[in-house]
Amino acid sequence: MYLTQNKLKFGIQNGLNVARAGYTEDQILTACMLADKTGYDSIFYMDHTNVPQWKNAIVLDPWVMLSAIAAVTNNVELGTCVTDAIRRHPSNIALAAITLDRVSKGRAILGIGAGEAQNLKEFCIPFEKPVSKWEEQIETIHTLYKSTPDDTVNYDGKYYKLEGACLQAPPIRKPRPPTYMAAGGTRTLALTGKLGDGWLPIGYTPELFEDHAKQIQKSMDENNRTQEEKDNFQYALDIDVYFSEDAEESWARMKEAVKVSLFKPEILRVHGLKEIEGFDFRKYFTEYSMSNQDWIVKMREAATKIPEPVARSSTAVGTPDDIIPTFERFMDAGVNHFVIRFWGKNYFGSIDKFASHVMPALREKAKQ
Repeated sequence: MYLTQNKLKFGIQNGLNVARAGYTEDQILTACMLADKTGYDSIFYMDHTNVPQWKNAIVLDPWVMLSAIAAVTNNVELGTCVTDAIRRHPSNIALAAITLDRVSKGRAILGIGAGEAQNLKEFCIPFEKPVSKWEEQIETIHTLYKSTPDDTVNYDGKYYKLEGACLQAPPIRKPRPPTYMAAGGTRTLALTGKLGDGWLPIGYTPELFEDHAKQIQKSMDENNRTQEEKDNFQYALDIDVYFSEDAEESWARMKEAVKVSLFKPEILRVHGLKEIEGFDFRKYFTEYSMSNQDWIVKMREAATKIPEPVARSSTAVGTPDDIIPTFERFMDAGVNHFVIRFWGKNYFGSIDKFASHVMPALREKAKQ
């Protein structure tokens, strides 16, 4: 069964795609204005410190860029994809989200994850107990959203504490700017069901998305989330799109990167694939950095074990007619908010082509 039209959303992601291409601030703003005018529902911006594997990339602060985007758009929601929570104090994140919400007149989304080593290691930021800290960070942020000078708040966590604290700018969105959580493991998925207003993963097949969505729904039931919270929950997906008249040629160029993004224990489990001997996933996520060539080689070698059909099911490559079935399969798996990274030379043309030729077809399918 497809989702109803009013629940199906489409957004663009200004992430590794625009960083690698070296787009300037003005080019990014132009793309965002185009997305706003052509019917997209959201614009997201990545939160990375750098991407040293691409020395000519341009990497910018998401909160500053999203505020600039807010000034030149009128309709789209604006969110981080995703903020590395462990690099900032919760009060800083809460105030940034509130500020974006106010300057955008109530369009902010807080996309937030527990963190990853590639944003931390070279900057000597400790990466210890990230999930436990992430839980407390989100609880602290939500608590601060409700604070005022006349109604200060307290929080007594193991890693974060508040004592009579307050912020002095209430958000416009009620009850708060929605929190989209980046989760992909049993514990983080459970926390998403407990605390999140949305879920925003990357590197998924339809089968894995459906499996993990069920885990979130189970957690929502266990944590007594209201029916309204369940109905409004956003099952988002960060998905890659590469328009091409020759799908096979384009897939050949990008399949290695796609397989690397999919190489994770949960993909192996859901698709019945054997674990790769000698590869430590936990160490990869807690110690890996993009400047470490040894790790990059190990990852690429291991990722070749991902079967071609599994990898291809995660990514939309080809003409508009070619990619529509990929989106339909994810809709069947439960996605109701697509966050799209367009790859290729014609970024602006891809934004327009998707809006003109793909979105109408999928919205029509959503009515069936």
